[in-house]
Amino acid sequence: MPYMSGGRHLELDGVTLSPRSVAAAARREGGDTRVGLSAGAAERMRASVGLKDTLLAQEIPIYAVTTGFGDSCIRQISPDKAADLQRNLVLYHLNGVGPAAVPAVARATMLIRANALARGVSAIRPEAVETLLECLRRDILPLIPERGSVGASGDLVPLCYLAAALIGEGDVLHRGTVRPALDALRDEGIQPLRLEPKEGIALINGTSFAAAYAVLAAWDARELVFVAELATAMTLEALRGNASALHPFVHVNKPHPGQVASARTVRTLLAGSRLATFFDEILMRREKLAGRGYVKLNERIQDKYSVRCAPQIIGIARDTLDWVERWLETEINSATDNPLFDVDEDGLHLGGNFYAGHVGQAMDSLKTTVAGLANLLDRQLALVVDEKFNEGLPPNLVAARRPDDPQAGLHHGFKGMQIAASAVTAEALKQTGPVSVFSRSTEAHNQDIVSMGTISARDARTVNGLVREMAAIHLLALAQAIELRGVELASPAVRAVHALIRKHCAFVTHDRRLDQDIRAVMDLIESGSLRRAAGFGEEDFVAGRELAAAPHRP
Repeated sequence: MPYMSGGRHLELDGVTLSPRSVAAAARREGGDTRVGLSAGAAERMRASVGLKDTLLAQEIPIYAVTTGFGDSCIRQISPDKAADLQRNLVLYHLNGVGPAAVPAVARATMLIRANALARGVSAIRPEAVETLLECLRRDILPLIPERGSVGASGDLVPLCYLAAALIGEGDVLHRGTVRPALDALRDEGIQPLRLEPKEGIALINGTSFAAAYAVLAAWDARELVFVAELATAMTLEALRGNASALHPFVHVNKPHPGQVASARTVRTLLAGSRLATFFDEILMRREKLAGRGYVKLNERIQDKYSVRCAPQIIGIARDTLDWVERWLETEINSATDNPLFDVDEDGLHLGGNFYAGHVGQAMDSLKTTVAGLANLLDRQLALVVDEKFNEGLPPNLVAARRPDDPQAGLHHGFKGMQIAASAVTAEALKQTGPVSVFSRSTEAHNQDIVSMGTISARDARTVNGLVREMAAIHLLALAQAIELRGVELASPAVRAVHALIRKHCAFVTHDRRLDQDIRAVMDLIESGSLRRAAGFGEEDFVAGRELAAAPHRP
């Protein structure tokens, strides 16, 4: 029986694959996903192979089939050498460096590459792609070094490790164990692929490795957007802040969709709160002028920017993700190799769809806006831990003790956590420099301008990880602050999140190590558990849901 069983089913047609379905399948969200080729895709693929065979018989030079690669395109070979050329193409690119990509990236790469070939213009047999998908089903994953791609001519070096696994070369990760590829294929009853003319270049010439990192980065960024909104709601409660800045009237008058959705989500998270306050309540409590020319108010009538402007900041990330995901959807449903075969016109077309420029630009933008979330949360944390700004909470959120307690003055609570958060935030911000501007001429000046899209996508992954670390520190501090304020006064959504955090991380009563607590909350963020605890499904937080019964005043 296939190793991947149950779960959802994806039928690849080269047109309708979504980034979220790729991410879910790669991460095995909701169980394993069965993946196959649509009948229409298989038919188109066979037709393009037929056109290739016709052109081969005419002995015309077909790039990378009967010619050399790249700058060597001026050297033509006879058709009888074409199959051997494909194998050599794979072998001489096996020079990647760095750590191996994690299994989720390998699965996403395989899925995206199969879908690109399913468009049916790459002259590769459906049987070859079925071999790839059978490896995916049996959990035979290529060990792909992260480094070695300039993002044009596609991900040649990384994707050669995928092709090598199919032909039984090198090592693979087979059900979690590193093994020779040939042994893994034989144990699963899979015949090693014998590459036919064009099939090597079809497998390795494309943007699938960069796109794999990108779709996973976008998935993780969505979760971080929600966490930033959750942290904003909890910060507002911890500081007894003024929720009037979230009123729909404010945001309908600057109606960027992401900003509107972010404010709506924070309002929903605060529904039922007895800690948040409002402008009209502050007015009722204020000391009136009563004929005097000046009076100092005993409450701030508006909060600092990191609280008041949070929807405007988080909204940028939401709107960036919307267009990033549209670009990625186009990318993963594109034929990104060269040449392409036009069956309707009996034509052969040489082009540059392997250029990962859209991936690079999207990821350069995404990592910048996600790093901005770390900056926001870092500023919120500074307010919460500092007794000068935290509206009566203890300094560094130290558990209260009487002056005559022998432990009084010995504990420093979240002081060290803020230092770590500052360091992580700085590192995330440092990573935001654009990679797409660092084009390098290579391969005898044939690849004289390249996208660097793969490096940018990997950087986006790195920034997500750093922001997740920062968010975990902040959420731990917020859980401490909410408990010091009185959990029973928090909104139902925040109480549910607090309870989940407390299942894994105890209230800090004394100075102790907190690194394990940070890792536990990071896992809750990455898995979406905090979002679900707050009552938000995936579509809810994408759209920025507001509870039907939630008033504009929590």
